[in-house]
Amino acid sequence: MADLEKLVEQLSALSVLEAADLVKKLEEKWGVSAAAPVAMAAVAGGAPAAAAEAVEEKTEFDVVIKEAGPKKIEVIKVIRQLVNLSLTEAKALSETAGGKVLAAVGKEAAMDAKKKLEEAGAVIEVA
Repeated sequence: MADLEKLVEQLSALSVLEAADLVKKLEEKWGVSAAAPVAMAAVAGGAPAAAAEAVEEKTEFDVVIKEAGPKKIEVIKVIRQLVNLSLTEAKALSETAGGKVLAAVGKEAAMDAKKKLEEAGAVIEVA
């Protein structure tokens, strides 16, 4: 049986490039993918928080209206174009600070909606 403590010490001495090469070789030898375990090992190994955030990039965004602004009619029109709401519902949404115009959409769709609503005069937050 292998001396686990010695193995741990040897693995701890590896550079990031050497560790990545080791992962590739083990994946080939065992015919598995170690993508998730490697990411978790990096986080557990004391990697900076930025590395953990890079592993788990946000894919769903909410478009939240903070304020309709001075051109409320234009904002209501854009809301109606973005989501299938009646005039009354779109008006109510435009007047609701913190109301979600779009929920759980992709980054491109969220940025497009934000751009359109801001051009109409609204104050928008993408969360």
